[in-house]
Amino acid sequence: MGTIRRWRIGTRVTRDEAWALLTAETPSVNLQKHMLAVEAVMRAYARRFGEDEETWGLVGLLHDLDYERHPSQEAGHPFAGVEMLRQRGLSEPLCRAILSHADYSGVTRETRMEKALFAADELSGFVIAVALVRPSRAIAEVDVPAVRKKMKDKAFARAVRRDDITRGAEELGVPLDEHIGTVIEALTAIAPQLGLDGNN
Repeated sequence: MGTIRRWRIGTRVTRDEAWALLTAETPSVNLQKHMLAVEAVMRAYARRFGEDEETWGLVGLLHDLDYERHPSQEAGHPFAGVEMLRQRGLSEPLCRAILSHADYSGVTRETRMEKALFAADELSGFVIAVALVRPSRAIAEVDVPAVRKKMKDKAFARAVRRDDITRGAEELGVPLDEHIGTVIEALTAIAPQLGLDGNN
């Protein structure tokens, strides 16, 4: 792949730089949308907790950077992506947060940012799945009771681990319904980017 282009050490990694790397490593539009969704939720929680929105957003945007090429623990996710980010100079707290979103990584979730990433990851995908089965495919038509109902339907979005959704809210210290509402609100704000504004 040629020479690794390092990000500027000692300065903030820009979102444009992160997005350029993401799209180069992840051609799948659906995976890109997932990472945009998690970014939006992370930004929402950063605002809520008075944290740095750009930093939290960056973690959300890059957390599955390697997933298309390394789609499992056995294939190296998220270790391969974190190694790539380290080589480019991403700060260690952000690398650690990305590692911590995978239970099998051995990196425990200690910081609020790490807990928010885990909480955002599984639920954002589930909420998108709920929107996609709406006739309009509009996130604006999704509410907390609809998500709760689908969580009870084990045949729906079978790959999504319900225990991770509830555990994510618990670790973050946010009631589940409130967490679901936060995710819906964050995704509604970027509905056109996700193709969930009812115009597709």
